[in-house]
Amino acid sequence: MVSIKSDREIELMKIAGHINYLCHKYLETKLKPGITTKEIDDLAGKFIEEHGCISSSKGYEGYPNNICISVNDEVVHGIGSDRVLEDGDIVSLDICMSYKGYHSDSAATYPVGTISKRDQELLDNTKGALMAGLAEVKAGAKLGTVSHAIETYAHEHGLSVVEELCGHGIGTELHEDPDVPNFGKEGTGLTLKAGMTLAIEPMLNLGTKHVYLLDDDWTVITADGENSAHFEHTVLVLDDGYEILTGE
Repeated sequence: MVSIKSDREIELMKIAGHINYLCHKYLETKLKPGITTKEIDDLAGKFIEEHGCISSSKGYEGYPNNICISVNDEVVHGIGSDRVLEDGDIVSLDICMSYKGYHSDSAATYPVGTISKRDQELLDNTKGALMAGLAEVKAGAKLGTVSHAIETYAHEHGLSVVEELCGHGIGTELHEDPDVPNFGKEGTGLTLKAGMTLAIEPMLNLGTKHVYLLDDDWTVITADGENSAHFEHTVLVLDDGYEILTGE
């Protein structure tokens, strides 16, 4: 069952989303060579708490940290540790938090110091794929059309789509119906309705689409060691388009 959010629920999700946006902007200023991923996670946890929210990640199915921090070939769900970020790394921050019981979910991949042209194009084009998908979001549209737009953009820019992972509905639960794949057939699937809230999140690789899970049972990495990027917004479906809730 895909829920339609009330005006009150949407307002609470907007607050959660705005604080999520502010957390991203704050952490982005800290992403410099020499910082550890655990230090980033600690800063995130403090920021979330000080802004009246609760980390949706910490304790979720046993996940140990405040946010997911994934470096280079780590696709998603990396765990902050004593790993030191180095010049030329790329790092994905996937931030999930709740405000008065309503969740927001947003991810972005950032450069650390000076990165290669190839990695910068990976970041730019993964964000572009997200925006291509969002451009198809409106009441009456088919979810498969959104997924198809993401896949088409990715392939046009030489990137592969991770198929084992997908976006999702969001609200009083971090993960709700429906699943939102990053590949699909145009004109198929669920019909979107105004008031639905979705977390749309392409995860794209420079090399193969294949991934595998590390022994920590959380971190997903690319099978060939090539870098991966992840961009995500929580959005509200409108009659004539969409509203990004994890923005200013």
